[in-house]
Amino acid sequence: MRGAVLLTGVVAAFSALHAIAAIAEESSCANSAGVAAPDFGTLARQSGRPQIDGLNIVYLSPLGDPARANAWHNIIVHQTEGPPGTARREADDQFAHPTKRGVTIWVETDGTVYWSVAENLIPTHGEGGDRNDNKYIDNTKTFHQVVKTNSIGVEFVGNYPDVAKPATPEQVRAWLLLAPFLQERYGIPPDRIYAHNWIDFKDQRYCEGCALATLARTLGYCPSGSR
Repeated sequence: MRGAVLLTGVVAAFSALHAIAAIAEESSCANSAGVAAPDFGTLARQSGRPQIDGLNIVYLSPLGDPARANAWHNIIVHQTEGPPGTARREADDQFAHPTKRGVTIWVETDGTVYWSVAENLIPTHGEGGDRNDNKYIDNTKTFHQVVKTNSIGVEFVGNYPDVAKPATPEQVRAWLLLAPFLQERYGIPPDRIYAHNWIDFKDQRYCEGCALATLARTLGYCPSGSR
């Protein structure tokens, strides 16, 4: 029963955050308390297949020395507009063709995370940071600057056939653990987590990645080097 109540609370918070996206513009390490557990500082320095308590992560490509990873400065949150049950297939396809259109990390509706390609490889994602209307955030900081070469992509599957369908509670719980891990590993502050819709002109039927990116920014995790 308690687990059900917690999940209900997460979903309620998730929905509320979608309505206050303006807070994302102000989130920074300077004004956040961060997250106490698990010990992301230790986990993020590991190579191989580090496991995070509470997160089911499958590494198709094991991690190496983070110092030899691509210089990831941002995280872009995507949604596939594809059906549930497709994350493993998409990750397998990405593994076979690392630089094709797609992302490094895929998240299934049950919360399982698939790390598809080595962290020094660059999948093709985003539209080159072509949004410049400041509709969601200040795009002077992102226009043609937040792009595939400096941004690691995380894709959430399952919003089909209704593209406006929110992420599942399991995906939200996974994201609350995955985002700080990525931030710590690559030194990414919360204000460098972006929804795809914030930085590129996308599907007008919904705001792709917006609620999830806002949630991660509001979590306010700060990598150890920036505290």
